[in-house]
Amino acid sequence: MRLLDLHLAPLAFALFCGCIAATFSRMAGLARWWTIIQLLFVPAAVLMLSLNIPPGFFLIAFLIMLALYWSTFRTQVPLYLSSKQIWHALVNQLPPATPGASFRFIDLGSGLGGVLTHLARARPDGHYSGVESAPLPFLWSWLRTRRQPNCTVHWGSIWDNKLGVCDLAQYDVVFAYLSPVPMARLWHKARSEMRPGSLFISSTFTVPEHAPHRTLQVDDLHHSTLLIWRM
Repeated sequence: MRLLDLHLAPLAFALFCGCIAATFSRMAGLARWWTIIQLLFVPAAVLMLSLNIPPGFFLIAFLIMLALYWSTFRTQVPLYLSSKQIWHALVNQLPPATPGASFRFIDLGSGLGGVLTHLARARPDGHYSGVESAPLPFLWSWLRTRRQPNCTVHWGSIWDNKLGVCDLAQYDVVFAYLSPVPMARLWHKARSEMRPGSLFISSTFTVPEHAPHRTLQVDDLHHSTLLIWRM
């Protein structure tokens, strides 16, 4: 490969391109992790091409990633998995057990269904709903919750009230583990729809300019925090 009358090996040229891309990333003020991606992307592509991997492998990998992350590029909400410690902490936030009474709980962005299945087993007196937009996590959680009669998972957007499950007025507890990006919009939805006395719980991500009424530290790998608002 020839550049400025110098013969460069493909990998060296790729590193050169990566350095240029990383420099522009820093100049543009992007997050630091973007600098690492820009630096390594072209060298990684060159190394992958040298392995002579069949093209079908990349197509399959792309389709799996698409099914896993789906509209993350638009929503900026990646797949975060709640720890078992959070599951246990959520049990203690559910309404007290009352003979002959039940409550309703929804997990907005329910991922692989871990929260729903754990709560459904720990507190069978409740009704648990989940909403997930990515096909692969939805399929996994749907299969996981099939044997739980008090637990249902729906495929769609949390902003679509046409689903019949995203109107938050029908729930006693609303839980979300999303990202910082949609929290202001989600707070507006919660304030508009949730009934007085119901609980809105966010894992890790707070609401801008609205301090939680209570916080609960969770002893897990990420030192998570449950932020709790009583509506």
